Amino acid sequence: MKWILYCLGGLAAIVVILIFVAQMYVGGVNVPLGEGKVDADLLARRIVLPAGFDFAVYYADIANARIIRFTDGGELLVANPNLGRIMVLQRDDDGDGQADGKRLLIDGLNGPNGLDFYKEWLYIAETDAIGRVPFDHQSGTLTGEYERIVTDLPGGGNHWKKTLLFGPDGLIYVTFGSSCNVCDEQDKRRAAMLRYRPDGSGEEILATGLRNSAGFDWSPLDGQIYATDNGRDMLGDDYPPCELNKIEPGKFYGWPYANGNNDPDPDMGEGKERDIAAATPIIHGFRAHTAPLGIIFLRSRQLPEEYRGAALVALHGSWNRSEKDGYEVVSLHWDEAGQIEERPFMTGFLLDDEAIGRPAELTEGPDGSIYVADDYAGAIYRVSHRD
Repeated sequence: MKWILYCLGGLAAIVVILIFVAQMYVGGVNVPLGEGKVDADLLARRIVLPAGFDFAVYYADIANARIIRFTDGGELLVANPNLGRIMVLQRDDDGDGQADGKRLLIDGLNGPNGLDFYKEWLYIAETDAIGRVPFDHQSGTLTGEYERIVTDLPGGGNHWKKTLLFGPDGLIYVTFGSSCNVCDEQDKRRAAMLRYRPDGSGEEILATGLRNSAGFDWSPLDGQIYATDNGRDMLGDDYPPCELNKIEPGKFYGWPYANGNNDPDPDMGEGKERDIAAATPIIHGFRAHTAPLGIIFLRSRQLPEEYRGAALVALHGSWNRSEKDGYEVVSLHWDEAGQIEERPFMTGFLLDDEAIGRPAELTEGPDGSIYVADDYAGAIYRVSHRD
């Protein structure tokens, strides 16, 4: 009889967990709609942009679209980390404003997310490694074998995706998210930005205290690195803010002991007053739980003057608020005093608490347009400006 009660108790626990997961993922916004589920007409009616900008669906059949990078030949690479592959969207040769098709570039990878080019190589950040493979930009094909040049990186946990970019100094910059919501990490490379030489040697922890800096870029105005960061969960709908940080070597950015402008964390801040006092505060706060991911600084001369040097940030959207927030792209504008103004740029994905898209990453194309990856709808969008 006792073993039957144990079994029933265990079954009840499993049911509770399944209900929680179902509420969180099936009824929530974390389930990708999948390939071919994009309603272009609905998006065209819903998406709002600043005056002079136009919206179009560049490709509507690319599940789990995350990091995007253009080749020198004008094709768009799309990382699908949950599917372990990288796809190629073929150049728009027929001039209809849409990619001419897609094809597989490489698969069998472990959570590929970060992508960048350096010389004749394509570099890929997997969840536990950094690899590279020879790449021909004109043909858009791999010309050699994929090689992992950095291995045994800390993977798994809450924030397992890694973002990779080459800096102006020719070094690899990679961000490692935290393994948890809030905790002391055993591996100091978690919740940090690291850099390496192009051959994978010379590992250096550049900055720490960055809970989940999924996006970063170099400003053309001051040459500094600016990184988004997702604030911790479970402290209510409106706290703490998500963050924009200016990354400087050797600096500590507060997590897990402080939030926002160095406010002591209620769970981890006690006894860490010295660490909190030494932390670098944020330079801009996004609304709590809006989940800023990709960031790009705009460089195209085709854009209006007010957008050149401004940054676009993809707010992926909340999963843990009583009312959803985020699900948009915002622009950040620096004034002469260094103050930042946040403006809506691409809105309409969220209406009456119903989300039809989740912007995840952005890039500028060779045509001067802005391209946005939506890993929820499985699509790439193109935003262009009318002269």
